[in-house]
Amino acid sequence: MTISAPAIPRSSLSYLQRFPFDKIKIDRSFVNDLDEPGGSSCIVQAIVNIAAARRMTTTVEGVETKTQRELLRALGCAEMQGYLFSPPKPAAEIKRRFFSHTKRSVAVA
Repeated sequence: MTISAPAIPRSSLSYLQRFPFDKIKIDRSFVNDLDEPGGSSCIVQAIVNIAAARRMTTTVEGVETKTQRELLRALGCAEMQGYLFSPPKPAAEIKRRFFSHTKRSVAVA
């Protein structure tokens, strides 16, 4: 009787080589304990380093405090989203706000 080990799934990191990604999104779960000892700052830093080496952009979601924003900036994150910047908005409202700002800018010039 032979017992074989179960197949080990490929790491999702292997997708970085197999598919033409240009952006990595960092989940909010990595932001919550960012400033705690043993927190996820080293994981975020590793993700940012991988993205930079592969010429990818990183976007961090779930940024809620200025402290989180500053820590993420120090780790090299340039794109962030979360309640610190704005609560979620319907696409129509974003479009309306964008175009109203554009019209005001043109009117001033």
